[in-house]
Amino acid sequence: MTEIDVIANLKDVEAKIAAAAEDAARDPAEVFLTLVSKTWEADDIRPLLDAGHRRFGENRVQEAQGKWPELKDAYDSVWLHLIGPLQTNKAKDAVRLFDVIETLDREKLAQSFAKLAEDGELIPELLVQVNTGEEEQKAGVAPKAAADFARYCRDDLALPVTGLMAIPPADEPPAPHFALLYKLSEELGLPRLSMGMSGDYETAIHLGATDVRVGSAIFGPRRPKEG
Repeated sequence: MTEIDVIANLKDVEAKIAAAAEDAARDPAEVFLTLVSKTWEADDIRPLLDAGHRRFGENRVQEAQGKWPELKDAYDSVWLHLIGPLQTNKAKDAVRLFDVIETLDREKLAQSFAKLAEDGELIPELLVQVNTGEEEQKAGVAPKAAADFARYCRDDLALPVTGLMAIPPADEPPAPHFALLYKLSEELGLPRLSMGMSGDYETAIHLGATDVRVGSAIFGPRRPKEG
């Protein structure tokens, strides 16, 4: 893929985000675009950084450690999101590298963050991941447990929980899942809503998304893993 491709794709997605926001009577500036750069190398990402984009998402701590410290040194104001599941033994590495962790999904992980805070680590913004489809193979708190879990993290552990995140089931219409997440966010007074990916981010914006996570619409098909 050439540099002009990713820049043209970025401009196209930004225009669609703005149009969806305006159609929903929202300010486009309220919607943040996270470019999902998992599986892509630093050289694939640099053209987008050179174009001024600063918000990116990664699925794995180890992969992000291999490319983002150098990129963060080279480009100011980078905002890095963890959007994949987090093992508790990687929690310290994650809080030191990421600016937002979107996958807070269980008490053990929340307690790990609280212990790190006690030890003097700066905890980044946290989003509670809600498994809106209650899929067994997918991470996230069940919708019926999400409110109590979010309150536990925010009020009992004093963690910086600012919002919710969800990935709807691939074989279901996403709108009902987005609507459910929005309802939960209103109930909890959590303003940040990370929902919507390359195939459905415009729908998500109509239903209140503040953050959309777009990868293939920018980079093209995901690069296959070697080996």
